[in-house]
Amino acid sequence: MKLQIRGARCETAKCPMEKQWRQQPPGMHNWRRGRPSEYGLRLAEKQKVKRYYGLFERQFMRYFRQAARQKGNTGTALLSLLERRLDNVVYKLGFAPSRAAARLTVAHGHMYVNARRVNVPSCLVRIGDKISVKPSERSQKLIRARLEELGEPSVQNWLSLDLVKLEGAVLAMPSRDDVTIPVEENLIVELCSR
Repeated sequence: MKLQIRGARCETAKCPMEKQWRQQPPGMHNWRRGRPSEYGLRLAEKQKVKRYYGLFERQFMRYFRQAARQKGNTGTALLSLLERRLDNVVYKLGFAPSRAAARLTVAHGHMYVNARRVNVPSCLVRIGDKISVKPSERSQKLIRARLEELGEPSVQNWLSLDLVKLEGAVLAMPSRDDVTIPVEENLIVELCSR
């Protein structure tokens, strides 16, 4: 399944998932695997979400425990927390071609949150936060070049973007509909709450 980890490269012919040898299972004789177990299905869903957002196991479990403490559906709360990460917001605003590039952009100090430099990609944004590019010429040039390369981004309804000032704002909390990855969060909750 394409998780869009490589950014724009997944939309071109160079996508590794499109190569011929990917159509067959591993091994010399194309041995067919059996149906995965219930545990295997749940684990695959969890691993998919971890790879999609670029998290390690300890980070993921911290977000799960935080979501379990909130009121309402734990799976929806978990996905909402993951969508609110600063590196994900930078990617959604179109300032980076992939989440990995967004993580580096934040870690290198190119992004400001509420006019303060933030270099922690896992920082959670809240309603009303303003995400802007560092006012230095180098940072502005980098982000403008990325925006020209990627084209104008289609921003989701919980975010707003001002291309002139290179500034975005969080208008609301992300909902389940804002998560673009096809994931069954109830399987993740069943696995992690054991």
